[in-house]
Amino acid sequence: MTTRRLRGGRVFDPVNAIDGAVRDLVMRDGRIVSLDALDPVDEEIDASGCIVLAGGIDLHSHIGGGKVNLARLLLPEDHRRGMDPFPPADNPLELASCGQCAPGTLATGYRYAEMGYTAVFEPAMAASNARHAHMEMGDVPIVDHGAYVMMGNDELFLELLAKGTDPQRLRDYVGWVVHATKSMGVKVVNPAGISAFKFNQRKLDVDERHVHWGVSPRQVIATLARAVHELGLPHPLHIHASNLGVPGNIASTLATIAALEGLPGHLTHVQFHCYGAEGPRKFSSAAQALVQALEAHPNCSIDIGQVLFGQTVTASADTMRQHANADLASPRKWLGADLECEAGCGVLPFRYREQSYVNALQWTIGLELFLQMRDPWRVVLTTDHPNGGPFTSYPHLIRLLMDKPFRDEQLARLHPDVAAQSALKDIKRELSLSEIAIMTRAAPARLLGLRDRGHLGIGAVADVAVYREQGDAEAMFTRAAWVFKDGTPVVRDGRIVAVPVGGTHFATPAFGAGVQSLVDEYTDRPLGVHKRYTVMGRDELCACANGTRLLSSLCEPRSV
Repeated sequence: MTTRRLRGGRVFDPVNAIDGAVRDLVMRDGRIVSLDALDPVDEEIDASGCIVLAGGIDLHSHIGGGKVNLARLLLPEDHRRGMDPFPPADNPLELASCGQCAPGTLATGYRYAEMGYTAVFEPAMAASNARHAHMEMGDVPIVDHGAYVMMGNDELFLELLAKGTDPQRLRDYVGWVVHATKSMGVKVVNPAGISAFKFNQRKLDVDERHVHWGVSPRQVIATLARAVHELGLPHPLHIHASNLGVPGNIASTLATIAALEGLPGHLTHVQFHCYGAEGPRKFSSAAQALVQALEAHPNCSIDIGQVLFGQTVTASADTMRQHANADLASPRKWLGADLECEAGCGVLPFRYREQSYVNALQWTIGLELFLQMRDPWRVVLTTDHPNGGPFTSYPHLIRLLMDKPFRDEQLARLHPDVAAQSALKDIKRELSLSEIAIMTRAAPARLLGLRDRGHLGIGAVADVAVYREQGDAEAMFTRAAWVFKDGTPVVRDGRIVAVPVGGTHFATPAFGAGVQSLVDEYTDRPLGVHKRYTVMGRDELCACANGTRLLSSLCEPRSV
């Protein structure tokens, strides 16, 4: 294969302690290799005046599955300019695809690649919808992908938990579901709350009991965290905690951290779970309380779910909370659904406004979390696409984090009460390029167990992003000068030049074979699709995902 040398770029590779050193980078056979400076290469690329990073990895972005398609259907105006469809791209390699809040699958791959991202992970795949989710992710070009399967509201899991089933049998069931759906990890959304909503229960705090099953969210979190840990899944339990968006929900978030009992856990879109109930409006920032708790619990990592202003669409399995927010939809339409007694789905459009007290406070809370967390290795940059804002707004978010004067300028435009009272105005910290590289590359790779990605060391996969250095970080990160996927150029000067099929990441846990009889017994009941049909083979996964490369992660079983 072609050997390419990037010459003279400033390399930022935190994994290998390289912080802006000028050096060459050589790619061959899809990997970073060692080569003498005088050895011949097939192609030499001048990277002087550029910064060189590993390809970006988005650990939490809703890009595939039923809810994403429902979001597209609910907002046809998102795919039109006025009353006319968006004009086609002038690049013959880009097939027709558009959308801003909920872009089509093709546009999703194109826009991620243009920004220098090479892998994206769907965080909320229903087991019964796994084939659809894999097919949709497989239709996203260029970037590698994977998904976390939702289990915190699976009725069989809740029934087993309610019966006091042996933890090993519960662990085997979790392993079977991960195996069947070819997922990368396990997600819990509003633990037991989606199921409780179907029994007309309108709220469920961490230590409240499910009205039917009699189990609490604390039990769900502790059981799943233990199962994920013992199975050796590369990614910790991915947790959408109780009471999303509710004033005072910081208490639920802190209780969720305690429920892990020291086991690894990843708290997702924590901006939506970081609210106090102080002040005249009974809604305040609890960012400092969460930061202090995380410093005391090194077993926990987070992504932020930053809110950014403008039109978006919220798409979540948390039907309980989406139902509660239905009157806030903009435009005024929404939908909710149950998914085969395994999960839920709620979709409603939303516009975040600078002059809204609540929205402005949400914006400041996310930035406070980013800037007050001292350990960037446990923080991942996300907007919970599309819930806090489209992923295409990442460059704007990066500038907010790196540029204090720009941040202050934006703060001054907000609701006056928030602008005057926010702790953000007193935070002087500006993130460095190395810290951005950690939050968008190295940390997500580490949290997903992707040892050969997220860095530029010898032997690493040659997923590389090159940006022309400039003072405006937003402009710099919006369009990369070069992006290499497995060593092949896919973007040049911000323009797509190749559209390979991305690979599919999935975990391969070991579990007891006896669990199959338990699954068969349960789904002999008239509850819809029989779970035995959930199981996807490797050949089927490859076919579903458009001839994808299969990137399996070996699991290392652990004891508690």
